[in-house]
Formats: sequence, structure tokens, C-alpha cells
Amino acid sequence: MDSILFIQLLNGLQLGILLFLLSAGLTLTFGIMDFVNLAHGSFYMLGAFFCASLTLATGSFWLGALLALPLTAIAGFVVEKLVIQHLYRRDHLEHVLATFGLILCIDTLTHLYWGPEGIAVPLPAVLNGQIELFEGVVFPTFRLLIIGTGCIVALGLYLLVNHTRVGMLIRAGASNRTMVSALGIDIKALFSAVFALGATLAGVAGMLIAPITEASIGMGNDIIITTFVVIIIGGIGSMKGAFLAALLIGMIDTIGRSFLDDFFKVLMSSEAAETAAPAVSAMLIYILMAIVLAVRPQGLFPPSSR
Repeated sequence: MDSILFIQLLNGLQLGILLFLLSAGLTLTFGIMDFVNLAHGSFYMLGAFFCASLTLATGSFWLGALLALPLTAIAGFVVEKLVIQHLYRRDHLEHVLATFGLILCIDTLTHLYWGPEGIAVPLPAVLNGQIELFEGVVFPTFRLLIIGTGCIVALGLYLLVNHTRVGMLIRAGASNRTMVSALGIDIKALFSAVFALGATLAGVAGMLIAPITEASIGMGNDIIITTFVVIIIGGIGSMKGAFLAALLIGMIDTIGRSFLDDFFKVLMSSEAAETAAPAVSAMLIYILMAIVLAVRPQGLFPPSSR
């Protein structure tokens, strides 16, 4: 039982890392730039498709992922220039309507180019095995790579936002873009770069999940809701909050789906437990969000606490 629990904790950590990669990009666009981007999940999907296609074309997952990174960044940059930059000064309702339209457009273009079927991503032999962490606990190598990649990205984002001139400009532009522009900073170029970075982070999450689930049309539309839950619980605009809330939600979701039915069987019949457990486990993160909004509306780790 202890080994099963430990493995599920690692699975929860892996899910949390993927949610952080998505929520970090959304934190940049929503929390820092005050732009509600429902189409953020579309870059998650594009990253997966770019990586899948390039992996099959080159025969190398490493090369495919490396080439997919700039392609996802370019896609984000182009979308920002064509659509997003014209909406920054509009209200959030117009952001929602415009980016919902973007979801439909990007999904349709993806369907036209790649077709309706998903694309499986083959892994190299070195990543397609398992590692024995200690006696009785074996974990897939690729899932460990996901965890390690996410931790490296989290550290890089922390240093970028809090300890570089670019990060200072991002924070200043979010607070008072007019003053930053008056000081000679091209705020449009800065926001374009930030949006492209957010799209790239979402794409990285898509590249990492594609070998597990495959690249498929609309794959970002379901997870984007969970991503918004992450930044609401963590605190809108807080990178630390996004990281910690993503890990918390990943753990709660994974542990709930794995062990809630066993807990319910103590309280009710097996048939009732097997029916109730999946429904309740799917609700857990939303229950947590409701509690956080009731007790601490600014989130667990608002920007002022970074």
C-alpha cells in the first residue's frame, strides 16, 4: 500500500507540473497583462501537434521537441499581432468572446491540416522504460523527465520575473503601461514577447503530454478550465501561487481518483461507492476553489506575497 501511495503521489506531482506549465503562461497573460485568454489551451494543442509531426518527420523526439518550441512561440506571436494586441484595452467580456472564436478557428485549422485523427508520439528507448526508485517502487522514466523539466522551467521563470530587467519591465508594464511607454519602452513589443512566452510554456506542456495521451484536436479545451482554477486558487498574477496551487490540485485530483472509492466503501456499499467516488473526485478541485474564494478571495498566494 505504501508503494502504491508513493507512486500515486509521483503521478500527482507529474500532473501538477503539467498544470503549472499551463498556468504559468496563463498567469503571464491573465494575471500580469490582465488579458483573459480562453485560447491558451490551443497552444497546448499546437505544441503537441508540432512535436508529434516533427518527431515522426525527423525520427527523433528530442529534435522534434526542440524544433517545436520556436514554432509554438511564432504561433503565439502571430496570434498576438493579428488579434490579441487589438483587445488589450477592451473589457474582459470581449476578451472571452474573441478568444473563444480563436479556439474554434485554431481547432478547425488543425483539423484541416492534420486531419481528425490523433497522432501518437513515439519515445526513444532511453525514455520508454522504467526506473526503480527504491525497492518495490518503479516509475516511468518519461514521467520523471516531465517532473524534472517542470522544476527547471519553474526556477527559470522565477529568476526571469523577479531577478532580471525584463521581469522588472513586465511587472512595471502590468502596473502602469502608460508610464513605462513614456520612459521609452516599446510596451507593444514587450507584451508580444510575453504572450509568445506564455504560448511556448503551454506548448511545452503539450509536447510533454503528447507521448502519453497522443496529440488530438481539442485536447486543450478541457484542461484550460482546470488551469483557470489553478490561478484562482494560487492568486491571480502570482507565479509562486500558480506553482504551489498546481501541485496541490495535481495531488488532490490524483489521490482522489485513486483512493476515494476505497474510503467510500467503508461508509457505503461497494456498488454505491464505485458510483459516487468518480463523481466526487471530479468535483474535489472545484470544491477547493469554492472554499478558497469564500475564505481568501485573493487566492492563497496573491502577488504581494511573492
